[in-house]
Amino acid sequence: MKKRNRIIYWIATVWLALGMVSTGIVQLIQMEEEVQMMEHLGYPVYLLTILGVWKVLGTVAILIPKFPLVKEWAYAGFFFAMSGAVCSHLAVGDEPITLFGPLLLVVLTLISWYFRPEERKTIAVARKATNK
Repeated sequence: MKKRNRIIYWIATVWLALGMVSTGIVQLIQMEEEVQMMEHLGYPVYLLTILGVWKVLGTVAILIPKFPLVKEWAYAGFFFAMSGAVCSHLAVGDEPITLFGPLLLVVLTLISWYFRPEERKTIAVARKATNK
């Protein structure tokens, strides 16, 4: 892996991890602003706990070594959660500024996923297994 790609991967991944952990914790402690936002979007408040747990666990999954299939699921979960947030804000007619956070996390998810090292990809594991 080129040094440039490794730098891009780690910058995107660290920012993604910080974003997911911080929003996950805010959702787990159910800050009043988060509760109000969920109600505004029309979702039940208990969904905050589910999303918070998934974000924290997903962050652990993308940061620890090995387990490429778990990483793929974590990236997919981040993409679906954040693109779902964008769609939810659009559906209720929120201001464009409300899209910034979720869109940034979607972009960071895609960059981190795209530039991840070969050993963190499921295809690399499959190749390794067939070459034995």
